[in-house]
Amino acid sequence: MNKIKVGDDVMVIAGKDKGKRGTVLKLNGDRIVVENVNLAKKHQKANPQQGVPGGIIDKEMPLHRSNVGVYNPALGRADRIGFKTLEDGRKVRVFKSDGEVVDVG
Repeated sequence: MNKIKVGDDVMVIAGKDKGKRGTVLKLNGDRIVVENVNLAKKHQKANPQQGVPGGIIDKEMPLHRSNVGVYNPALGRADRIGFKTLEDGRKVRVFKSDGEVVDVG
């Protein structure tokens, strides 16, 4: 079970985009792509067959998973994640600081 999943609201805790929040779009090993974070300019060639215009676009580049933390709305900052087994046998993710359950399932 991973500590960070697609769709999680995360906050960048290190690097040039420190303090920015976004949603996890894609996971690739130890790399994470976050919405509107770590943008890079990409020169894109036009492809009329696919309807892709040419020009300079902003593209989200991956970050290392150690540079992001799951956002805890109760604290208003990033928090570490742990695991806990509920009474009915389900394993859930919890915030380390206050023990609140991140997701049920």
